[in-house]
Amino acid sequence: MSIGNAPEAPEEDRPSVGRALQKARIDARLTVEEVSTSTRVRVPIVHAIEDDDFSRCGGDVYARGHVRTLARAVGLDADALVAQYDAEHGGRPEPTPAATLFEAERIRPEPRRPNWTAAMVAAIVAVVGFVGFTLFTGEEGGNGSQVAQEEPAEKPDGDKPDAKPEQKKPSKPEPKPSESAIAGVPADKVTVRMEADDGNSWISATDHTGKLIFEGVLNEGDTKTFTDDEQLDLVFGNAGAVKLWVNGKEVDRLGEVGTVERVTYTRGDPEQG
Repeated sequence: MSIGNAPEAPEEDRPSVGRALQKARIDARLTVEEVSTSTRVRVPIVHAIEDDDFSRCGGDVYARGHVRTLARAVGLDADALVAQYDAEHGGRPEPTPAATLFEAERIRPEPRRPNWTAAMVAAIVAVVGFVGFTLFTGEEGGNGSQVAQEEPAEKPDGDKPDAKPEQKKPSKPEPKPSESAIAGVPADKVTVRMEADDGNSWISATDHTGKLIFEGVLNEGDTKTFTDDEQLDLVFGNAGAVKLWVNGKEVDRLGEVGTVERVTYTRGDPEQG
């Protein structure tokens, strides 16, 4: 009799990642649409993952995030299923430094040699001009015709009106421009501005009617702004790489680099920032 945990099923008898997710979903009596609604992973992507087709996920980072999210939704061990995905797809990808991918080659200009000829010409012109100015002012002074400034004669004290010194009104301080580039966002809408400053991130944006208004990759250094009358639903495949401004206010990052995050913003957000 052996003591301890039961031995794990051999790898050849273990179902694939997609089949395991599909079986757990069926056992939980959940439809694909219900799983998609609770996880915000689109229905075609859920079907593709259950068929072990991860090409629609946009890369290993996003595929791992979807697997983890779906596993939690159907009651499976998310860490174990992600580890199985890594084993079946060549291991966990190593993060690539952003500087290696996006740092442009800098071309240093060669130092210019001083132009001594131009400097000498400028010095000669300055000397000639000074001499000419001195001669001209000397001749004008020799005529002895200097015009004195005439001062008005003072009136007797009895004729002077009671003049009050003019009081200058203090000038109003000029308004300073707002430090936020989107401080003037409309109050009757929800506005979200995002900037990828620490790598690329796959993003999707849905309006309050559920219509997909954007889906794609936000490259490092790029920005996007979305506006809706009531609500914006956003998904970030690499949440730690994106800075967010919601309704004109900067908010905290949603997660770490490599994590998948889903968030909803309305006109009253954010409570922070």
